[in-house]
Order: sequence, then C-alpha cells, then structure tokens
Amino acid sequence: MPPAAPRRRQSGVATADVVQSAHIGGNAELFPQVLALHVPDGATVADVTYGSGVFWKQVPPGRYRLLATDLADGVDCRALPYADASLDALVLDPPYLEGLLRGKAATRGGQGSHAQFRSYYSNGDEAPPTARWHQAVLDLYLAAAVEARRVLRDHGIFIVKCQDEVSANRQELTHVQLLGGFAELGFYARDLFVLMRSNKAGVARLLKQVHARKNHSYFLVLQKVPAGGSVAKYRTRELRLEAAPR
Repeated sequence: MPPAAPRRRQSGVATADVVQSAHIGGNAELFPQVLALHVPDGATVADVTYGSGVFWKQVPPGRYRLLATDLADGVDCRALPYADASLDALVLDPPYLEGLLRGKAATRGGQGSHAQFRSYYSNGDEAPPTARWHQAVLDLYLAAAVEARRVLRDHGIFIVKCQDEVSANRQELTHVQLLGGFAELGFYARDLFVLMRSNKAGVARLLKQVHARKNHSYFLVLQKVPAGGSVAKYRTRELRLEAAPR
C-alpha cells in the first residue's frame, strides 16, 4: 500500500494588519496604502491632475518616479505628453461633480491650479463644446481614460478618484457608470476603496431631503488589459504589476 501523501499545510500567518477597503479620513492617509498594495516601488507614476499634491504628502519621497502635471503646467489629461506604453501607473482626479465643472466649489488643489482646471472643463464660453451636467463629468473621465490606456504599458495601473452625485434630481452612481465604461475601454477593475469624510456633511438651503447625502468617495484601481485580450478572461488570471526596468 503506497504511503499517504503528506497533508498540505497552508502558508502565511494570522493577522489583522492588512489594508482595508473602507477608510475614514482624508486622501493623504489612504492614497499611500493604495499605492503600496498595487504599484511596486520604483514604478514611473504620472499624476495628471496633481494640483497641490495632497495625495502625495505621506508617500515616502523617492519610492516612485513621480511625473506631476496639471493644467497649470499646460497639460490636459486628455492629451498627455508621454509616449505610448511608457508609464507603469497613472493617477486621475478631475472635478467629479457637475457643480465643480461649473465652478461652484474647489477640488483637490483648492483655489490654485484646479480652479483653472474647473474653469477649463466647465460648460462656459471658455471651454471646448461638451455635454452638459453629469454627462460632462462622465465624458471627461472617459476621454482621460482613453489617453491613460495609450500611455500605460500592458498591465499598467490606472488609479481614479470619483464620487457619486445627485444631478438634476436624479441619482447618478458615477463609480458604477465609470467601471462599465472603463471595462469597455479595456480596463480590468482590480480594486475599489471607499473613503468616508471624518466630519458631517451639510446641505445649504434644504427644503426636504430626498436622497442620502453623499459623504464618501472612491478610489478605483484599474489595470490595462493588453490589446486583443479579454477583460472577462483577465479576471481569471489577475497579474501583479512589476516596475519596468529603467
């Protein structure tokens, strides 16, 4: 009788010290965890809506090769100055509410470069012709995603900040809409983080509440599926990104 095969032993250790999917706090606290989980040290990362650099305030200097641009530098996220397949990762955080596109509030960079960013992408006379309201938000994200796909190398990481909204009295689940659009463009949804604000959100001139007040946003982590590949099949063989040699 042949000897019994040795029992398989699971590797690893029990721990609660892991990156969680939901966080309470600010962008600066969560963003380094997103990078640590999905972008290898030494990677070339383009933040194409850099603003005042809030995302990077707690990222150890020198860990990544950061290419920081914004409209203040004359760089449009829909027309980037990078060669095809030249980046390991790309970060996108445009105005994500239709009110921001119309210049009603500040975004990541406050009143500095992102104020210019909002003005440029608004529906006013200073901006190129575009769709209106919430559709303008989606169009901006998807146009930037097309360019992101061009400059990312195969399996590159695309990190997107977004938030759902109520627009024209209609519930718009922006993160769901974007995930569908990104999949059509050839991006696999690798991860999702929920960031909840630590203070209580208020409402100006409330008459009667109809929808829950949004007090959370998302970091979506996408991965570029190579040309000719299938997003559905990619899910069965998720690949870890390795930084390209420099």
